[in-house]
Amino acid sequence: MEITDLKIRKMMTEGRLRAIVSVTLDQMLALHDIKVVQGEERLFVAMPSRKDEAGIFRDIVHPITPAARQYFESQILEAYSQQLALMQAETAASALTESEEAPVESTDAE
Repeated sequence: MEITDLKIRKMMTEGRLRAIVSVTLDQMLALHDIKVVQGEERLFVAMPSRKDEAGIFRDIVHPITPAARQYFESQILEAYSQQLALMQAETAASALTESEEAPVESTDAE
């Protein structure tokens, strides 16, 4: 099984939730609402879940093997890192453009 498409649908900067992701597997199956979460020590991927009658969240889809979990997590976190770097570069470029467009005050001494 292969991830054939991966979309970072939403990025966040506040709180522990960092992104919402959708993946397509083998161009046949789409999984939505995968979360990138900032944990105590590192970012991790949380699969889509639903709260049961007891108030406990249960994954409604998840990798079966550790190798499958590693595959999903590495692909998703790599895409997240690339998107974050792109956003930071765009912010830096925008700030640079704004500072270049700012009027320069004259300091003519007469």
